[in-house]
Amino acid sequence: MALCLTAVCLVCSAVVGVAYAVTADPIAAAARAKTTASIARVLPEFTAEPEQGSVRVDGTDYTYYKVDGAGYAIVSPTSGFGGTLTLMVGIASDGTVHNTAVLSHSETPGLGAKCTTDGHFISQFRGLDPSVTALAVKKDGGDLDAITASTITSRAYALAVSNAVNVFKQLTQGGQGNE
Repeated sequence: MALCLTAVCLVCSAVVGVAYAVTADPIAAAARAKTTASIARVLPEFTAEPEQGSVRVDGTDYTYYKVDGAGYAIVSPTSGFGGTLTLMVGIASDGTVHNTAVLSHSETPGLGAKCTTDGHFISQFRGLDPSVTALAVKKDGGDLDAITASTITSRAYALAVSNAVNVFKQLTQGGQGNE
């Protein structure tokens, strides 16, 4: 019985190993394509190749993509109502928020999940100048409208954008971060 179990385990391990080897490159290519599409969505049109880097700001590690002539695409995670809300925030070279894209979330369907579909809410961040706009919802004294019945998600979204702006300032004023 022990030999039979060992043989089955070896065969299953070999099948899993082969499946991993066959699918690793396509999965990595799909992840790169998704990242490239997100960068293109949040930054002005560009032709340069994005340069990936990382930086630690206020105890949190951030991944960013620097694109010469276009700005930075910063991956900004924060805690939402249902878990981690991760945005990619495009900040143009002049410091304005060009656009945002939700990379992942665990928000409540029909409520907080509207952060990916509510056109009015999302459009508030396009072309936003953080030097003249308070990056907080109106309920907290800021300039941004919240998603109806989703104040926590709206706060998290605004915080993620605010954190990305702080990362941009760190990168452009305080060095280039840690590669």
